[in-house]
Amino acid sequence: MKEITVQELKSMMDQNEEFQLIDVRETFEYEVSHLNGINIPLAGILIESDKLSKDRPVIIQCRSGKRSAQAVMLLEQQGFTNLSNLKGGILAWKEEIDPEIDVY
Repeated sequence: MKEITVQELKSMMDQNEEFQLIDVRETFEYEVSHLNGINIPLAGILIESDKLSKDRPVIIQCRSGKRSAQAVMLLEQQGFTNLSNLKGGILAWKEEIDPEIDVY
């Protein structure tokens, strides 16, 4: 499974690179804080997999990187090859990029 760090994601954002960010946390978690990704909770990721881009990188994120890793594995079994897991999730983002962001 491919992984990217929060520093790599921040660099991609700063450079306006083409990618899609999918947040697999529950809606109530997403409402606390998010990185402007599309919220598709893990339980619905296969049902809503048609919302994922197939022609640009897709980065999957959650709180700590565990649920997003599960999502990547499930989606790779469905034939997706353009996925990366955000290592450490939004907790790593708070620790390394934005200490002001709310996490729970």
